[in-house]
Order: sequence, then structure tokens, then C-alpha cells
Amino acid sequence: MTQATAGQGNLFAQVLDPANRPDPYSLYARLRESPVSLQNDGTYVVSTHAEIAELLHDPRISSDERKSDRGAGALVASGRLTPEGEEGNPAFIFLDPPDHDRLRRVVMGQFTPARVAGMHDRVVALVDGLLDAKRDHGRLDVVDDFAYPLPVTVICELLGVPREDEPRFHGWATALARSLDPAQGMDEEDVRQAAQAAMQMIEYLGGLVAERRAHPADDLLSGLVAGDDPAGRMDGRELMSTMALLLVAGHETTVNLVTNGMLALLRHPDALERLRRESEIVVPLVEEVLRYDPPVQFRTRTTLADVDLAGVTIPKGASVALLLASGSRDPARFRDADRFVPDRADNQHLGFGGGIHYCVGAPLARIEAHIALGALARRLVGPRLVTDPPPYRDNASLRGPENLFVDFDGLR
Repeated sequence: MTQATAGQGNLFAQVLDPANRPDPYSLYARLRESPVSLQNDGTYVVSTHAEIAELLHDPRISSDERKSDRGAGALVASGRLTPEGEEGNPAFIFLDPPDHDRLRRVVMGQFTPARVAGMHDRVVALVDGLLDAKRDHGRLDVVDDFAYPLPVTVICELLGVPREDEPRFHGWATALARSLDPAQGMDEEDVRQAAQAAMQMIEYLGGLVAERRAHPADDLLSGLVAGDDPAGRMDGRELMSTMALLLVAGHETTVNLVTNGMLALLRHPDALERLRRESEIVVPLVEEVLRYDPPVQFRTRTTLADVDLAGVTIPKGASVALLLASGSRDPARFRDADRFVPDRADNQHLGFGGGIHYCVGAPLARIEAHIALGALARRLVGPRLVTDPPPYRDNASLRGPENLFVDFDGLR
């Protein structure tokens, strides 16, 4: 195939259009008519589960956008969000082996299961405190009042970032998350704001790093600064890009996971009531949210060689969009794929990606979502959506509502 199936060539552009943010899934269904489709802008879109899963484990598919013949895709992945004249330094999720493997190993050496599990009780306390604060209000914005402050507090405490500094990086994080979209989905103002945010965050993190070098603490940043494995120690630029990634990705994705989960529950009152009665159902239910309406909709890659897939040859140097959210709605893999099934079995969704780039923060995100959605179902009396669909943020790849207002009659 050398061109898109009739009528498919502009579908990815429509996915990137903010007007289609409330429901990209109808576009995904059309794209799945051809597992691989060439878009008018030269992007190859892969939309079916089997083909996406195959590419996630294919070493010929690069996460380093700088290797694309068409130039970088997402700005943050290209390292272009750096002060003028300085060499770009993408975070490790935008690198290939061996650099990716070395840096990921260093991060995982600090982001240990014990450290993550140790946050459980703290998450419970935070969730209850956020809900108690709205007891006399009768209305909750699930985003601003709950789903944002929860993970941002958790990641700040894990990393060692002062919680009182959160207002400073809230805007930076939003701009940098926007820059994860392909460049063709951003306008000049988006690019300017992302570049400015990157420079300001680098300056801020530089101060934190200097402070930890002088006064180490019991936090993840201190561990990364100390670098107890000389063979895997990060240099200054690698440390900055890793910290920025963990700070942004550590809460932006979880905000969407919790908010999308609550939206799904409110649209499926039987599931909400079941979760209230059967707390243990929260584990498969969160996996279903990750399949049904995931926080990360797609990722972009670059081919290092010609790749034959589903009867299509994707040429070397091509930009490839892996539509994870489409693959997780593929009826060839999931029965009743467009239906929300809280206790779905054999749920091999693509919500956390796959292969060597499987989400580092998946265990923490699951803990936060389990506790948050369980508490919302258990404690809110008579919750109901104020606006459906809610307004969505512009970001297409990290997709979630800008606000989710819920009226309720009281708190249990």
C-alpha cells in the first residue's frame, strides 16, 4: 500500500483537532478498517491491537524522534525544548538502548516497589482529606479539587519537591504535557509556551539539585543525585530531563486516569453502585478504565528500517503513531470492545504501553486510582454529572477533561 485507504488520510489530523477531543473513538473505529494507514501528512498510523503490540516489542521501532527523516515529532521528545544554543537531551522514555536501558535502570533503582507501596496509607489520608474539604459544598470538580492535587502531592513527596512550590510548576507541567502531542497538532503559541516552561523548569530543578547535593534527604531526587552505581550515574543534563519527566508524567497521567474513571462510573451507574457495594471490584475496574478510556491515547515512534506490517511496508525513517487507545478498543481482541465491563477478564489492554517502555509509574498509578475511585464511589452520596460531555483539555495524546463537575447530596 502506498497511500491511505479512501477517506482515511485525514483521520489522524481529526484526532489531533480539539473539536474531537470528547469522542476520538469513532475516528479510531474508522482507522481500524486498515490496521496501518498512511496519512496525508506522511504519518503511518497503526490502530489495531495485534499490530500495535508487535511494534511495541520491535527493536526496529525507535522512541528517539530525532531519528525521523521528517524531523522530530513531539517537541519534548526531540530535545528541542532547551535554551537556544544548547544540545537537546530527551528524557529516557524518548531514547533507545543502550542509553534508555541505563537511565531506566537508575530510575528503577530509586523508584522501588517498597517505596511505592509505602505511599499507600499516605494516599488514603490525602484522598479522605480532599473529600472532607468539600463536605459542605455539594459540588466537586473532580479535576481541580481531587484528581490533580492527589497525584501532584504524592509525586512531590516522593521526589522531594516542596509542595508549596506546586503553583510554580503547575503551568509548566500543563505546557510540557501539551508538547507531547505531534508537532502538527500544536500552534506557534503552544510551542512558545512549552519552550518557556522547559527553561523555567530546568532553572528550578537546577536549584533543587544543588540543594540536595549540599543537603541529601530521604527522597528520590537525593538518590538520583547520589548515583550509587557509577556505571549508571546520570550526568547533569540527564538528571534534569529525568526529573522533569517524573514530575510531569508522575501526575498528568494519573489526573486523567482518575477523572476518566469517575466519568465512566457516572455514565454507568450500575458499575458505580457495584463498586460502592463490592470494594474488591476496584482492581479489575481500574484495568477496564485503562482499556476503555486511557489517559495516554497514543505514542509516536520512528522506524529504523523498513518494516512490513499487515501487508504494508513502512519505510525507514517514517513517523509512526501507535494508537494505544484504539488498540484497546479493537473488537478483534476484546469482546464488546466499546462496552465498559468492570470485571472484564483477560484484559490485556495497552493503557501502560508495552515492551521496554512499559510505564515506570504503573504501580503507583494503580495504587492512586484504586484508592481514589474506591473512595469516590463509597463516600459520595447521589453523585451526578453537571455537564456531559465535560470540556476537554487541548492535549490529544494525554487526553482528559479540563473540569468534571459533580453535584452530590452529602458525604458518607
